[in-house]
Amino acid sequence: VIPVIKIEDEYKAVKMAEALIRGGINVAEITLRTKSAAKSIEVISKKLPEMYVCAGTVLNSDQAEEAVSCGAKAIVSPGTNNNVVEWCRKREVPVVPGCVTPTEIENAMTSGLKVLKFFPAEAAGGVKMLEALYGPYAEVLFMPTGGINKNNVKDYLKMPNVFACGCSWIVSPDLLQSENYDEIQKRAVEIKSMI
Repeated sequence: VIPVIKIEDEYKAVKMAEALIRGGINVAEITLRTKSAAKSIEVISKKLPEMYVCAGTVLNSDQAEEAVSCGAKAIVSPGTNNNVVEWCRKREVPVVPGCVTPTEIENAMTSGLKVLKFFPAEAAGGVKMLEALYGPYAEVLFMPTGGINKNNVKDYLKMPNVFACGCSWIVSPDLLQSENYDEIQKRAVEIKSMI
């Protein structure tokens, strides 16, 4: 399970990441939806090298370049931007672009990609859609994100074509706002015990 995090204050980034690590999770996707995102990636990467930090919501190659220069180890996108994919592949940076339809999946496969984000998961048919996609695309692995919560995450993780789930509820904005790192750690422990 990969926490998907929208962080407004880079000064909370390290304590948040430490809470995840204490809870048994050493990977996080920091979405590039705020002014503090790049700096948050940078401070986590420098102070906690054991944390595998991904940059999420990467919409263009400039953002990919900035994120990687700040220490992001992988790039995650809501859709498939060929410029981002090409930029990452040339630099051997892992990239997980978003796909929902068979056409998008085949286009990604044409670029040599077989690890994709399935977004928005619940809105796009959820587990039933992934079951349908497994038939023709059994060799493709997905990271469903969007609407994944503690009530449905097990259903997704049972799927043979799912390698991880992106979950925003583990580090919700209200927990960051209130600096409730104990609850973040507790949620990390809880999700680890479920999988």
